[in-house]
Amino acid sequence: MSKTSIYGLTYEQLTDWLVERGQKKFRADQVWNWVYKKRVGQFAEMKNVNKETIELLEENFVLHTLDEAVKQESKDGTIKFLFRLADGNLIETVLMRFNYGLSVCVTTQVGCNIGCTFCASGLLKKSRDLSSGEIVEQIMNVQKHLDAMGEDERVSHIVVMGIGEPFDNFNNLMDFIYVVNDDRGLNIGARHITVSTSGLAHKIYEFADTGTQVNLAISIHAPNNELRSRIMKINKAFPIEKLMKSVDYYLEKTNRRITYEYIMLRDVNDHREEAVQLAKLLKNHRHLAYVNLIPYNSVDEHNQYQRSESETIQAFFETLKENGINAGVRWENGADIDAACGQLRSKQIKKQKESRKTKAV
Repeated sequence: MSKTSIYGLTYEQLTDWLVERGQKKFRADQVWNWVYKKRVGQFAEMKNVNKETIELLEENFVLHTLDEAVKQESKDGTIKFLFRLADGNLIETVLMRFNYGLSVCVTTQVGCNIGCTFCASGLLKKSRDLSSGEIVEQIMNVQKHLDAMGEDERVSHIVVMGIGEPFDNFNNLMDFIYVVNDDRGLNIGARHITVSTSGLAHKIYEFADTGTQVNLAISIHAPNNELRSRIMKINKAFPIEKLMKSVDYYLEKTNRRITYEYIMLRDVNDHREEAVQLAKLLKNHRHLAYVNLIPYNSVDEHNQYQRSESETIQAFFETLKENGINAGVRWENGADIDAACGQLRSKQIKKQKESRKTKAV
């Protein structure tokens, strides 16, 4: 019988699982405390948990499914981890330091099928979804890294913006959120968690209906269908009209601000014309809209795209402000390492393939 990650269970799921096997409900509190507060490395370390419960856990669950393959540290404190999953696949997780706390960017899929033409994440197609446990364990591994540094730091914010489309792995995403948000465990506030989608409109409706206080970000990247379809093939399935209809529903249901991610590609989507169109697109709910302008991190395989000039980015920002849209510029963290999402993973897999070819010769 294959074992699954203990991190994949919400508190309620763990409680039900233990009770169904004849254990007292309070055992879930004990186990949860040892796993998330004390962050034990093996079940046998749970000192006040009875032997029967520990044996049950050891027979059915594991605490480790990820191994650190590569770790890159930037001068600005950003750390990019490349983790190897139990099946050998590689994923990226990034720790970023900000004045408001420590934020971790997590991955939700092995590869990505969304097909954004500028993105390193999509260089390798999706092979599978991550389990909720594999997503949670990314946070746990980063937190354990911080614990080992001995500086009493904790992960305070999470962005679900790594490799993959989170809403294409919706159920596992939501279980992940429930686990990390639970105040009996990591206790990361819902308003400190942001989920980014490329625009799966039908899932935005579903996300609105969950009633969570988690923040929503939408990768918009272009203000019209012609341009957006050219750089994001997902727009053919969910064109801007359909996307904005789901946005209307989300705002009506939650009254929560949405961040619109907009990557700045030189001479592609960075003209004043696009800025004016974007402002017009968002004008009906501009009080609940924030545009995040993102200078592009170049990717070797997508050399048709370059970063917009700083002056162009500033002009785009000012045009949005003139038209009543709140906006800001997100300068990247980890500029001296493989900063683009998916870049480290792609390079590592390429190295492995070249190594195998060399050995074959």
